[in-house]
Amino acid sequence: MKKIIGALAFILPATTWAHPGHGETDGYSIIHYFSEPQHAIITLGVMTIAVIYILRERKRNRA
Repeated sequence: MKKIIGALAFILPATTWAHPGHGETDGYSIIHYFSEPQHAIITLGVMTIAVIYILRERKRNRA
C-alpha cells in the first residue's frame, strides 16, 4: 500500500499540467472539466476511490 501511495504522490504533479484544448472552451467552467478526457479520467478515479472507501467503511461498521 505504501508503494501505491508513493507512486501516486510521485505522479500527482503531472495532473496539473495544461493539456490541448485550453482556450477552445472556457477553462474555468464546469463544462470544461466534464468534457475534457484528461479531467474526466481523474474525476472518475477519485470518485471510484471514494465509493470503495465508503463501502468498506460501511461494511466494517456493520461487523
